[in-house]
Amino acid sequence: MADTGRQVNSGSTANSPRFSNLQQWLQWQETLHPSAIELGLERVGRVADRLHCRQPAPRVITVAGTNGKGSSVALLEAILLRAGYRVAAYTSPHLLRYNERIRLNGNPVDDTTLCDAFARVDTARADDSLTYFEFGTLAALDIMTRESLDVALLEVGLGGRLDAVNIVDPDIALITTIGIDHIEWLGSDREAIGREKAGIMRAQRPVVCGDSDPPASLLKTAQAVRAQLSILGRDFHISQRGRQWHWQGGKGQWRDLPRPALAGAHQLANAAGVLQVLDVMQAELPVERAAVEGGLKWVSLPGRVQQQSGSVEQILDVSHNAQAAEALADTLRQLPPATHTYAVLGMMRDKDAAAFVQPFQELVTDWLVTDLSVERAGSAVQLAGMLQETGHAPVTPFATMRDLIAHLQARVKPGDRVMVCGSFFTVAEWLALEPVLPG
Repeated sequence: MADTGRQVNSGSTANSPRFSNLQQWLQWQETLHPSAIELGLERVGRVADRLHCRQPAPRVITVAGTNGKGSSVALLEAILLRAGYRVAAYTSPHLLRYNERIRLNGNPVDDTTLCDAFARVDTARADDSLTYFEFGTLAALDIMTRESLDVALLEVGLGGRLDAVNIVDPDIALITTIGIDHIEWLGSDREAIGREKAGIMRAQRPVVCGDSDPPASLLKTAQAVRAQLSILGRDFHISQRGRQWHWQGGKGQWRDLPRPALAGAHQLANAAGVLQVLDVMQAELPVERAAVEGGLKWVSLPGRVQQQSGSVEQILDVSHNAQAAEALADTLRQLPPATHTYAVLGMMRDKDAAAFVQPFQELVTDWLVTDLSVERAGSAVQLAGMLQETGHAPVTPFATMRDLIAHLQARVKPGDRVMVCGSFFTVAEWLALEPVLPG
């Protein structure tokens, strides 16, 4: 039962929101809760009930996983929009603007829409404290609830079972690949992490797993809740022929498909999971071939093996764990060789940096590591020391991204390649400075 009778203490009211602009709201949200992350559904669930936003659209697809979540949401969004559906997507984190997190029919929401939603969340929360992510999730759900949507696509922020997104019951869940990340919150092995990801499953509802070797914990959870589980390589399959590929599911098939516009061989597995979701949902959300082909061809997602051509090629990728690094390294191996490959690296201190850089041992000729303007960032000097100790190529630390770019501009030449990776924040700082490379 929704609790709507609590009094608001010095928060927003219908006539007097707490703040007047988006930046003020976001800065305040960062200080509202005692800790940046506090997993659990009780507090956020109470506020959601007051907002009446647990059903943001007639059909909800929730996506969890270690890597591939954002790509899968982008693929689903691109295909469903081309099929004529009204679609909202909630993803995190953002690259340059917070508004990127909430998209309505492919477009980021504007500041006014966000501020109005934040004011409603502030009023509804009463005495309940919320983390930055919880506040944003509730705002996203509130915005979606007020739209006339067909589908809501929700990306899990961290884990699954106790993530704020999990207050919504999805019609179908998609779980992408499962690797090692966020061990302080989810556990140190794939079994523990898989158990957390499997928390988005619902009893007797369909679940698609895009990991062809899922941990046993995921299979056990599916069996326990009697979810209708489909697994890549067991229940649906992909094969390739030249530049085209084929998808085969339990109900149907798509042959001679164009490869996804998102770079990297791993995107075929993401696309396969997406097509399985659409196949399972075909009765509720019919999709024709033209929409599938159009979505695959025109899907776009900044920061995922984002290639910027020129005499000096740039590759921007938000990868920050070992599994994602392997996928990025595989992509580099498929590209024509460069004279020099400069790796621009910045990482959060809670990441396994040694495991992340290992796949690039033979691919990078120079490492340029930087401090980042975020509290969670690891030290560039410590990163440089780790790289040197593990026998990687020449490495130089920098106090700021601006200093790193100036150094790079003085050395890079046509025919070289620059790879920017290690964190969303690394790619965001690079993009914000809009570096111009010689040539």
